[in-house]
Amino acid sequence: MSRNHALEGYDLIGDVHGCGATLATLLERLGYHCRAGVYRHPRRKVIFLGDLIDRGPRIRLAVSIARRMVEEGEAYIVMGNHEINALTYCHRARGGTGREWLREHTPRHNRIIKETLDQYRDHPQEWEEVLAWCLDIPLCLEFEGLRVVHACWDHALIEGLRRERPDARIDMDFLEAAVQPGTREFRILDRLTRGCHVPLPEGLEIHSGDGFTRRSFRAHFWARAPRTWGDVVFQPDNLPGDLEQRPLTETEHARLSYYAPEERPLFIGHYWCEGIPALPTSNIACLDYSAVKFGRLVAYRWSGEARLNADHFVWVRVPREEEARPEPWEIDFD
Repeated sequence: MSRNHALEGYDLIGDVHGCGATLATLLERLGYHCRAGVYRHPRRKVIFLGDLIDRGPRIRLAVSIARRMVEEGEAYIVMGNHEINALTYCHRARGGTGREWLREHTPRHNRIIKETLDQYRDHPQEWEEVLAWCLDIPLCLEFEGLRVVHACWDHALIEGLRRERPDARIDMDFLEAAVQPGTREFRILDRLTRGCHVPLPEGLEIHSGDGFTRRSFRAHFWARAPRTWGDVVFQPDNLPGDLEQRPLTETEHARLSYYAPEERPLFIGHYWCEGIPALPTSNIACLDYSAVKFGRLVAYRWSGEARLNADHFVWVRVPREEEARPEPWEIDFD
């Protein structure tokens, strides 16, 4: 940033999922203004927590805003699982893998990415550029005083990743290895961008509010000594029956990550929280509040504090009008 003012801090923004008009509104509320096609603030920068794409009606707008800010040094971003999904869905597998695409084109996978592909259908070159840009997004960020990852900060996996890739960026070789369960690359991408999942007992399912059927639940990583499933479940959907009382097995417990309360502030997205933004711990903020389900697009204004403060959340309710298709000026806003 070529400016005379010192950086005051960062505004961290949760999963946008194509709510591009609401993103512009939130940036304006935070004091950013669009100049020469880029949203800028004289004393702050944005950090996007990933999942810019899929589901929402203004995906191109959301990506354009974020990408321009990042390229102009006004923002940072970490990789979300939906960016990973797009990269693997749109790249063919090499011979000998037994699959045509890195992410198989199943009905479920087709449904997740449908809105994104529809909105870029008449802009194929732009979509190719977006895919190339996504591949350059780091999996995590660590600055003095804070850390950022889309779903889960796993110390061992991140330390191992950074020994080989200090900037935490991946490439196509890494991505191709990561679609094979059991590989180190798979474990890194799965944990950092999707978090920890605990399988449900045979025959039980969760019929999620987003229309998908799930056979596992999302578990958080900040319980010091969890004993039951209810101690770690972190998702809007309730567990079936009385499963919250089910004891964690040794295997399940060993699979969990842990982020201690004395560590520096950590910002995550991914988990489809609902209601008024709140802090799960004094040093962790989840900023995904189901924007594309007409929830809230949430930011946290961080200015160096070691212990987070719920008063620093800023959000915009996503209106039903966000469903409407964008006008051309909303994309070509410069």
